[in-house]
Amino acid sequence: TVWKSKTKPNGKKPPAEEKKQYLEPEFTKIRVVDFDLKELVVLPREIDLNEWLASNTTTFFNLINLQYSTISEFCTGDTCQAMTACNTIYYWYDERGKKTKCTAPQYVDFVMSLCQKLVTDEEIFPTKYGKEFPNSFESLVKKICRYLFHVLAHLYWAHFKETVALDLQGHLNTLYAHFIVFVREFNLVDPKETCIMDDLSEILCTPAPPPAPAPSR
Repeated sequence: TVWKSKTKPNGKKPPAEEKKQYLEPEFTKIRVVDFDLKELVVLPREIDLNEWLASNTTTFFNLINLQYSTISEFCTGDTCQAMTACNTIYYWYDERGKKTKCTAPQYVDFVMSLCQKLVTDEEIFPTKYGKEFPNSFESLVKKICRYLFHVLAHLYWAHFKETVALDLQGHLNTLYAHFIVFVREFNLVDPKETCIMDDLSEILCTPAPPPAPAPSR
């Protein structure tokens, strides 16, 4: 069953929203890189768009999978009975469009298995020179990116404390910002999908402010 907050007996409503620890400046200022990510995602002049999308999507899949694996022992059927992020619950839809309510680890497993299957399929992500990308390529990249966003959002929402305890918040922030800048550059994820994390995107996708000069003695 999904836990629902009820009005407490004294008539006071519980706070509408948990404080989002990941928005606190002490955490958002921690990045692994502080250069402009926008320059990193722009399509290089001599590279084919599909090639660029393929190599970046594959990299993001590997990095997000790795980031999730660092906290996977804390993401169990008991702790995360649904795939949640902010006030959203994600359901899995199989090939036939059947909707399944599943725990977060099951959902992430579905996501990663699907992504793995797609990015290693030569017919979809060709690695041999001169092999054509299929017509469905862009829609499949969009599908992968949408699912990877769900995993990132869940990491922040449900597992930020553990990420901080492992001292990996800098990696997560940098990965998240790089991913968001990339999907925005190529319109790969509908803004309606990513808006639940807009408060974080706003902070992290702005280049980090330069460090304050040391006070002169």
